[in-house]
Amino acid sequence: MCKCVFFCVCVCVCRPGEKIGVVGRTGAGKSTLIIAMFRLSELNEGSVTIDGIRHNSLALQQLRSKIAIIPQEPVMFKGTLRSNLDPFNNYTDAQLIEVLKKCLLGSLVDQHSKDMGLSKEVEVFGVNFSLGQQQLICLARAMLTPSKILLLDEATASLDSDTDAMVQKVLRTNFTERTIMTIAHRLDTIIDSDRILAMDKGIVAEFDSPKTLLANSKSIFSELCRNAGPDEYQRLYNAAMSAKGYQQR
Repeated sequence: MCKCVFFCVCVCVCRPGEKIGVVGRTGAGKSTLIIAMFRLSELNEGSVTIDGIRHNSLALQQLRSKIAIIPQEPVMFKGTLRSNLDPFNNYTDAQLIEVLKKCLLGSLVDQHSKDMGLSKEVEVFGVNFSLGQQQLICLARAMLTPSKILLLDEATASLDSDTDAMVQKVLRTNFTERTIMTIAHRLDTIIDSDRILAMDKGIVAEFDSPKTLLANSKSIFSELCRNAGPDEYQRLYNAAMSAKGYQQR
């Protein structure tokens, strides 16, 4: 169980395997949430608790090994595809190939490919891969990390809708056992989340299912959806109403 308390004004308890969408206007505190989770800055008030343990009582390496993050800009290193996936040689080639296939990247290591498979060179910043491939490689890396929590920080903001759909498919298929927190401006990426955490002025203002929040015309989440326009609002509303909740999975 991931229990997060912010500024001593609201308690948010995230259940294991739950998918949480994090929204809010610019400056609402979404990035501060990541800073707090990773202890990039120590909290003056409140606490973050993971499995009943306050995260500031853990060594940084121990804490950060339990949380994986996919940022908006994919992180790729000059080297080989293998070294980008497994820099410490903890996995076999077969395991890495299996993960790439799960992330819809089997073509990179296909035996008939002209490329060199796991030995394929990765240029600085991964510029010889498409942006979609870079983000899927980062997902493969996260899949190899034995973390309980996955944070997505605007991870699909720069992707086209088709590539975004591929990323969402990988997440729904291969990360079912992890608690996922997705920070997003593109509301369609989080509309089928189990619950929405709406930030406002540095605090948790709302924390409920998309259906419940959309039923309240005065909620922050409902307002954000309406701001997308009437057609998009209707599409988001229909998607929220038809989504399966945490208890139905």
